[in-house]
Amino acid sequence: MSKTAARQRANARRIVEQQKAADRRRRVTLWTTVAVVLVLVIAGLVGWSQFSNQQSDTAAKLVTPSVAVDQGTAFKVGTGPVQVDLYEDFQCPICNEFEHSTGATVAQLVSQHKITVFYHPVSILDRESNGTEYSTRSAGAAAAAAEGGKFIEYHNALYQNQPAEGSDGLTNAQLIDLGKTVGLGTAFANAVNNKTYDAWAAKATDTFSARGYNGTPTILVAGKVVQGPNQTLPTTAVFTQAVTQAGA
Repeated sequence: MSKTAARQRANARRIVEQQKAADRRRRVTLWTTVAVVLVLVIAGLVGWSQFSNQQSDTAAKLVTPSVAVDQGTAFKVGTGPVQVDLYEDFQCPICNEFEHSTGATVAQLVSQHKITVFYHPVSILDRESNGTEYSTRSAGAAAAAAEGGKFIEYHNALYQNQPAEGSDGLTNAQLIDLGKTVGLGTAFANAVNNKTYDAWAAKATDTFSARGYNGTPTILVAGKVVQGPNQTLPTTAVFTQAVTQAGA
């Protein structure tokens, strides 16, 4: 056998071995890719299942107060021709400021049958209560009070006893005690303790966001947002003027 023929056979064997090695690498890469894809698919299915279960649990827990209006998001007070919408968080100090400065005027206009107020409790400040979710709990308690026929009385009591931002907020026991002061009893207490309307508060807050609002208080008169200069809280005079211009 010539040296040339030997070299050719050696080169041929080397080429075959290289091809076999390349084939092995491609197979490893292919199956590795398949395995990774399967892992991702399984993880995605597990994640979706968990999300779906969470969504189902939330939907199952959602109890809308029978007295709620406006797609189940608000409580109606008054019978006047001009609609006023108040979106408020019971832990919001600016909401409390509006209540103290203009709440009496709102009540007067209601009693004079000039306005109908749609109160929308929302919970955007849970982060300000050290994990106790006071905004959600107080909104849920307000819904329970509405179901008991005492919404506005309880609404006012919540503001009169508003905890500071950054505090734990009122406990459920304290929320229940407030209810007792306005004539709410066992059914209200059970609703607070069982978090009957907490999922409703979250849904109402989602609706608030979906409508394009992101801060409280958000005040509308006849469908138009009412604010003071430079997007500040409207004074009583500004609010009253908006109601008058709307036809009250």
